[in-house]
Amino acid sequence: MKKHRNLIGLRDLLVEDFEAMCVDLTSEFQEMAGSRLLITGGGGFLGYYLVQAVLHWNDTRPNSKIDVVVYDNYVRGVPDWLEALRDRPDLELRRHDMIEPLPADIGHFDYVIHAAGIASPMFYRAQPLKCIDANINGLRNLLDYAVAERDSGRPLKGFLFYSSSEIYGDPVAAAIPTPETYRGSVSCTGPRACYDESKRFGETLCVVYAKHEGLPVTMARPFNNYGPGLKINDGRVIPDFASDIFAGRDIVMLSDGKPKRTFCYATDAVTGYFKVLVRGRPGEAYNIGIDTPEISVAELAQLTVKAAQDLCGYSGKVVLGESSEKDYLVDNPNRRCPVIDKARSELGYEPKVSIEDGIYRSLIWYNHNQIAAVG
Repeated sequence: MKKHRNLIGLRDLLVEDFEAMCVDLTSEFQEMAGSRLLITGGGGFLGYYLVQAVLHWNDTRPNSKIDVVVYDNYVRGVPDWLEALRDRPDLELRRHDMIEPLPADIGHFDYVIHAAGIASPMFYRAQPLKCIDANINGLRNLLDYAVAERDSGRPLKGFLFYSSSEIYGDPVAAAIPTPETYRGSVSCTGPRACYDESKRFGETLCVVYAKHEGLPVTMARPFNNYGPGLKINDGRVIPDFASDIFAGRDIVMLSDGKPKRTFCYATDAVTGYFKVLVRGRPGEAYNIGIDTPEISVAELAQLTVKAAQDLCGYSGKVVLGESSEKDYLVDNPNRRCPVIDKARSELGYEPKVSIEDGIYRSLIWYNHNQIAAVG
């Protein structure tokens, strides 16, 4: 496709994003200086910026480095972006499936982020038991590891569990926007239950270990994250739209386009997660996302068309389609919008990237990563 004359280079975009996160996380990363950080599932979408934000910090603030270790099963191979970083002295890559017992030589970590798991509905509906195992057994293994480290006189300073806004299910109208105090309306037997309910029970484990074992365990509830690193074949709405665009097809919506969401760009999301890790209160969950605008999928599609027109002369349109997957829309929430007052007041969290800018930046990344993103 023809590139728009104002198209920013991919490297410039990534550096801008990394630096923006480091500026917003200056106090948190300074507090983590000299520590060892474990990121499980670090080869996935969220790992893309979790890892590279820290490495950018190390490169630009060399007197306060943080060592990063990534555990991932790399079921589809080590991503190109992570392979390119393999030789760095401040990064260790280890192949480990979190549904298995932890390695005997795991060593000590000061901070743990448990992001391993299957987050795409397309994939967790196909592998429900692996989804459950990562969110429950993998989490339990890490929590027991943290207890053992404490008992050995080496207590962890922070432990973050990636929960999900899906723990709220399909909220009643009175609970939109949704605060952390809302208990949810979730099916425990539907096609999404393996994900929703394992995240809910994962939070129960975290609260028990925080209260009864005194561990610094916190939970983040992501709301519709998107951006660089999210594979184009992930099955979520924005990469689906990008796939259509770069194949030269019309954008196909696999619903009537009426469900509403807020969409949080990766830099804002990852900044929030590090703040929860370092600043969050033990045993507490925090909504991490953006609270405005709440837009329909149809409106999102039109914004994506406009960005693609500006970037690469896209000439397609939005059309209605139907998923070949029978459970595609079963238990799909009609609305998803967070209250983020708790993260604002307690953590100093403030998302900044507009949906228009976020889509624009995402399409730039997809334009450069159409092949790599599929691998």
